[in-house]
Amino acid sequence: MTDEEARVLVVDDDEALTDVYAEWLSERYAVQTATTGEAALHELDDAVDVVLLDRRMPGLSGEDVLDRIRHAEYDCRVAMVTGVRPNTDVVDLGFDEYLLKPVDRDDLHDVVDTLLDRSAYDDRLQELYALSSKRALLESEADDGDLELDESYQELVARIQELRDRIDDTMDGFGFDDFRVAFRDVPDQNTGSD
Repeated sequence: MTDEEARVLVVDDDEALTDVYAEWLSERYAVQTATTGEAALHELDDAVDVVLLDRRMPGLSGEDVLDRIRHAEYDCRVAMVTGVRPNTDVVDLGFDEYLLKPVDRDDLHDVVDTLLDRSAYDDRLQELYALSSKRALLESEADDGDLELDESYQELVARIQELRDRIDDTMDGFGFDDFRVAFRDVPDQNTGSD
């Protein structure tokens, strides 16, 4: 998929902010916007690749929208773009990335690019990246003294290790040709090429 074919849904109750994000992103992607959770669900379909979702909105919150996206099994990646500082409650939320406002054009482009790249991965790798993102987010908050890591964090770490072990076991069974075929379409993160 080329950038121009990728569809991004921007959801935030601040209409001026959704307009700014849409302007920034429309340089490279097809962009739709919604200013309520209900409108977001109306705009959402199988063609949406990435959702940028505010966490706290009146009416149907971003968390509720996220829950409905996951229960409906849409095949899209979701980044929470929010002013809500994370707590260990994020462990149970089904997002792929978490950006704290304010964000700039580069932040938005980077997160959309990252999530589009991850869409090519299998479910276990996508889950591993999402969980690793949550771990890094929580550790950053703990390092700043804004958060105390609890049992849910330990469960998150254990799940990450379990996924890594399962992926390692799968990779151990690959021969060179199997490995090359499995990853031929995964973009190189360092060069941006295949």
